[in-house]
Amino acid sequence: MSMVLCSTGALIGRPNGRDFHLLGPLSEKLDCDGFEFMMYDTWYERAEELLEYLLEEKLNIPVMHCEKHIGEAISMGGTENMKKALGLFEKNCEIAGSIGAKKLVVHLWDGITSDAHFENNVRAYGELSHIAKSAGLKLLVENVVCNYENPMKHWMELVKMYPDIRFIFDTKMAEFHAQLDLLYEPEYDWLLKDHYIDHFHVNDYAGGYMDWPNLKTLPIGAGHVDFNRFFQFIRENGYDDTFTVEATAFHKDGQVDTEMLNGCFRAIRKFLEE
Repeated sequence: MSMVLCSTGALIGRPNGRDFHLLGPLSEKLDCDGFEFMMYDTWYERAEELLEYLLEEKLNIPVMHCEKHIGEAISMGGTENMKKALGLFEKNCEIAGSIGAKKLVVHLWDGITSDAHFENNVRAYGELSHIAKSAGLKLLVENVVCNYENPMKHWMELVKMYPDIRFIFDTKMAEFHAQLDLLYEPEYDWLLKDHYIDHFHVNDYAGGYMDWPNLKTLPIGAGHVDFNRFFQFIRENGYDDTFTVEATAFHKDGQVDTEMLNGCFRAIRKFLEE
């Protein structure tokens, strides 16, 4: 059965002090089925306090999103950066297991370096996958935006090297590279039909091709993503699993627009029922 999740990154950010204690009160105002927990680098030193709070709140967290500096360190390359990336990844796996997550989203490449040295990212996946499997987690590689090539090209390279790899598809990221429509092409529809895609981020986008100033995570209806076509394809191919809304809901004063997020949840459920 489909689950519509809310990213905790949509709720908590710098304007509200990255205060994870806000999750409990905010969860009572949200009509979602659970959460995708987004890890921040400032929380590593507070991991014990963080876990204690999340377990006390008994939040349903089937998916965890790894902290993004992991992908950045991998992209930069070198022995020390790789050691750092693997150490951080292990911590993320420990947290994911503790909070009951089953799926683990990773930015395999990230930062300014991005995919400039993609050989680093390809090589790293094997080690990340081994760590995740040992922790009982399903690792999902996101179609993160690229500075040099494009996500679909990199996905195809990864599949050739690791046939059992699985992915998370972000509508905004795909639209940024003008690749959303590739999902519907016979050349790539096996990604969904053969269950290579195992999770979705459902976000809108209002910019153009690789339009960096407009790379914003928008709520459904605030951009030009054709969600009618997207969800029709989803339904036709029998996907019935997890979707996450990531639309930034906190304002500069730290207040969170929960009604905007609830509107996104309602929209997704409506699309799925049509």
